[in-house]
Amino acid sequence: MRLKAVYQRIMDNFLAVVAAAISSYSLVALVRLGPAELISWLRELQLQPAHLFLAGFVPAAAATVHLMLRPRAVYLVDYACFHSSSNRPLGRIPMASFVEHTKHTPTIDDRSVRFMSRLLQRSGLGEETCLPAAHNYVPTHEYCTLDNARAEFELVIFSAIDDLLAKTGVAPDAIGALVLNCSLFCPTPSLVDIIVNKYNLRGDIRSINLSGMGCSAGLIAAGLARNFLQVLPRGACALVVSTETITPNYYVGNERAMLLPNCLFRVGGVAALLSTSPVNARFRLKHVVRTFTGANDDGAYRCVFQEEDDQGNVGINLSKNLMVVAGSSLQANITEIGPLVLPASEQLLFVLSFIARKVLGAHIKPYIPDFSTAFEHMCIHAGGRAVIDQLQKKLLLSDEQVEASRMTLHRFGNTSSSSLWYELAYIEAKGRMRKGDRIWMIGFGSGFKCNSVVWECIQPAARETDGPWTTSIHRYPVDIPDLLK
Repeated sequence: MRLKAVYQRIMDNFLAVVAAAISSYSLVALVRLGPAELISWLRELQLQPAHLFLAGFVPAAAATVHLMLRPRAVYLVDYACFHSSSNRPLGRIPMASFVEHTKHTPTIDDRSVRFMSRLLQRSGLGEETCLPAAHNYVPTHEYCTLDNARAEFELVIFSAIDDLLAKTGVAPDAIGALVLNCSLFCPTPSLVDIIVNKYNLRGDIRSINLSGMGCSAGLIAAGLARNFLQVLPRGACALVVSTETITPNYYVGNERAMLLPNCLFRVGGVAALLSTSPVNARFRLKHVVRTFTGANDDGAYRCVFQEEDDQGNVGINLSKNLMVVAGSSLQANITEIGPLVLPASEQLLFVLSFIARKVLGAHIKPYIPDFSTAFEHMCIHAGGRAVIDQLQKKLLLSDEQVEASRMTLHRFGNTSSSSLWYELAYIEAKGRMRKGDRIWMIGFGSGFKCNSVVWECIQPAARETDGPWTTSIHRYPVDIPDLLK
């Protein structure tokens, strides 16, 4: 370990050492010349006044153009996650109640109920996850109406936006762009229109409503908001809203691959405010990296697929190959983001490993970069226990590095694209965030997509009195037993 630390220190500071050596040598050489010799040398070059002017003007002009054309820095002012409370009634459904309600769905047979019961025991979910109001009634599917779906969306998102505006003090008419993602609920008027109408946002607001892009769409939304802010006036604000509406997506058939979402997905949502002004900002957006593997791979394209079963019941089919596809997508994303974030020492080891595999054959194990050298915190999409296990194994992560993901899955379930923000809130609620810390968010979505966003902490949060973890953080982390055999 000591040799590795010495190696990292040398490689990570190699360029700085070389630059300092060259600068020192040049300075010493100039001093040794003396004033007379320096003037004589300049005369021998026969420099004209125009040459001297260009020598100063061209670099200055180039620097000015670079500063004008480079992308503006984008900051996260703050974010707010939805959480249930006494004034936000939402059903916390224990597993036993969920199973009992499922038994009263006439189209779901006893074999499927037993399967779902076993799956819940192994899922990593706790007893306090929230489901929409329709799940408080029997039979559940009869209450999964359009009106109830709208009511769920409004409760979750209006609560999150209200909290965000209260935390930041930003007026609604100061928001210049709005990007929302919700994969499986897309009514008319759109969900973006509902927010614009509720908060009386500006008539010229630039807005996008993303649907069908899966659990990684929240990071896509952050990237689109960043792009909007490049063309809006400096200091403008963009509102990013991420959620998944559960009510209209209750599957009532017996296909096992389509019963999984019923067991894993839970209510959640987040509102985040981005800006090009660093005033009061808490994080800086460093990188957004998107990779799509479904272009030439039908297996990846169809591994998360909305379809009808043999009885005509609509649901989301999660393929058995999902973990394999997720691993391949992660590898593609790592290849893109690695050069942007990894120190020189890790990049060199990765290149040497790649060359060795090409020369000596595939029996040489590929080198897995140590991402703890690039990030202090990791937020891995809490899509399910298998997803977290796969990423921990693939990236050689410690239990502490995936703690936020596992605890978020246990407390809130799979809240789709918003789960990453609950994980960030967990890290902050534990008091682990420090100024300068780097955070890696990794999300997976249908298509198949693996997306990454990197943040740098500017100002850690003050102790929250009304956040998603306020009433439960003292109980976490909890022990989650190994999978039952």
